[in-house]
Formats: sequence, structure tokens, C-alpha cells
Amino acid sequence: MTELGALRGVRVYRNGAFGDPEDIVIDGAVIGTESASAPGIETGGFLIPGLIDSHVHIETLETLETFARNGVTTVLDMANPMSKLDALRGTRGVADFRAAGIASTSPTSAHARMMRAGPIALVASPADAEPWVAARVAEGADYIKVVIDLPGFDLETVSALVTAAHAHGRKVVAHAARWDAVAMAQGAGVDILTHAPIDRAVDETQAAAMTAAGTVIVPTLIMMEGMVGGLTRAGVPGLTYEPAPESVARLHAAGMPILAGTDANAAPGPLASPAFGESLHRELELLVAAGLSPVEALEAATTLPARYFELDDRGRILPGLRADLVLLDENPLETISATRSIRGVWVAGQRV
Repeated sequence: MTELGALRGVRVYRNGAFGDPEDIVIDGAVIGTESASAPGIETGGFLIPGLIDSHVHIETLETLETFARNGVTTVLDMANPMSKLDALRGTRGVADFRAAGIASTSPTSAHARMMRAGPIALVASPADAEPWVAARVAEGADYIKVVIDLPGFDLETVSALVTAAHAHGRKVVAHAARWDAVAMAQGAGVDILTHAPIDRAVDETQAAAMTAAGTVIVPTLIMMEGMVGGLTRAGVPGLTYEPAPESVARLHAAGMPILAGTDANAAPGPLASPAFGESLHRELELLVAAGLSPVEALEAATTLPARYFELDDRGRILPGLRADLVLLDENPLETISATRSIRGVWVAGQRV
């Protein structure tokens, strides 16, 4: 159950820094105002907003429990039947989520061959785009997922999907794990890229153009690292992990917002399966290794995903917002791995 209580003498993360010790009140599901009558429930430590993983594939209620235990209080699902996810909604004390529903890909793509029984649908031409998007919106999709897996989609079809999604008030998240897929996503005007290319790094000109267009990226470096290993073991030559962090470094230098996501999954087919919850802490470490500061990495898992996925009630620690909170023993601005030093997690005011 939710509680009225106070975290006493905690250093609160706001605006890129931890302040002097103060009291934070949990009042039901939200952050309250100071109240001397609120019983103390923890003392000291470093308080950050609940972490947000911007690319996951939920499996079960246990999945959401595991996220929460690891300080991940919100997740953004990127391909699942909405009926499966609807059965998990409203469960208290576990990670909250938003979802795309099923994703779209071309009938001729590798994803179409690998995932015929999975949470993916085929969009063969521009004429198919509007009815497909309308069906996802009717099911309750919060955003639209497009898998640009080449050879497969042509630019006209991806552009039609983007146009339809925007007409319905939905952003488009595009899977783009190769340089040519990133270029197609750029040409179609997608809102959010997910993955970073592993065949060729984004160049400075492309980075500047996409940043100017308002594009953001969820690079899923932990997944790209795992994919390279899986493809190499499968005998696919010429792939290395280096283009992925190099792309992140160039996009970051150009000013593109970087969001933290892992592609955590338990599906039988993928080349890599990052662990639910724990993998986000590794993703933050990889983002720092790619050139982000610890502050920027922490923003990538809190304030920025809340902003770009329009989660206005979370991602910051302010009165009236959801009491999605993580109490740490160590300062993650000194070393980002300190996000693992979890003492307590609250999801909408309920302690995990």
C-alpha cells in the first residue's frame, strides 16, 4: 500500500546536481510537501527519480517486478500484443509502462522472416499505412513502432507510416540498426531512433541534420554489443561494436538528446537478451564510456525520456509528481555505477 512518510536528510537530484540534505514526503502516490507529522521511513542517502528504460519487451508480471527491484519504475514497451499488456495494467508496486502494441515491418525484411509468429505486422505499401496505424491507435498504442530492416521497406512506405502516425497524434519510434536504415528513418522524418548502427557510424553531417530536425535516439548500446557477439558467433563477418558508441559520440556532440534503453527481452529468437532491470545500469555505464557525463547519463534515464515520451508526471522530484523514487547509498555523479547501490525503491508511493 502507499504510505505517508518522509525520507529524512536525503540529498535530492535536481537540475544536474545533488543539493544539501532535505526531507522528501511521500503522500500516497505522489510527492507531498514537508510535514513534521510524517513518520521517517529512511534517513540519508542520494535520492533520484525512478529510472526509465526507453526500450523493453515485457514478458510477464514478474518482468515488471524485476524492473522495479532494480530501480526501473517506468518502461517503454516496443513490441507486444496490446491484449497481453492490458492484462498487466493497474498492478501496484511494479514498474509502470507505456506501449506501442505490435510493430510494423516490410514483408520482405529479415524481421518478417524471423518473427512471423511474433508481435509484428506486415505493411507492404504506402496504402497500408493509414489503416495499420489507425488500428494501433484504436488498441491504445501510446506511440508507433516501425522496424526499418533493410532490404525491406522503401522510403515512401516509411514516410506514409510517419504521416499517418502524426495525423493521429502519435510519435514514431524506428528500429534502425544499420547506417542505411538510419538514413531512411531520417528521410522519413521519424521522431525517435532506437538502436545505433553496427555497420557504419553516423557521420557529422548526418548527426547535425537529424539533431536540427528534432530527432532523438535510444541507442541500446548493451543490445548492440550483444548483437555483434551473436552475429559473429553465427558467422556473419565484418561487424564490430565500435560504430555504435562512435555514433552516440557524434550525435551527442551535435546536441541530439540521448535516451537510455536496453531492448531487455526474453524472446527465444533474438541474438541477445539483456536482463530486465539490471541491464539499464550497464547501459548507463556504456553511455558514459561513449562520452556522456554521469549527469547526462542520469538525465538519459529520467528527465529526458519523461520529456520526449510525454510522461509529464514523472522523471523529476517535485511536489505533486508521482512518487517514483530510488534511494541510493552512493553518489552516481561521482561514478555512474553507483546507480546500482539501491537502498529503497518506491513506485507511485508504494515501496518495492
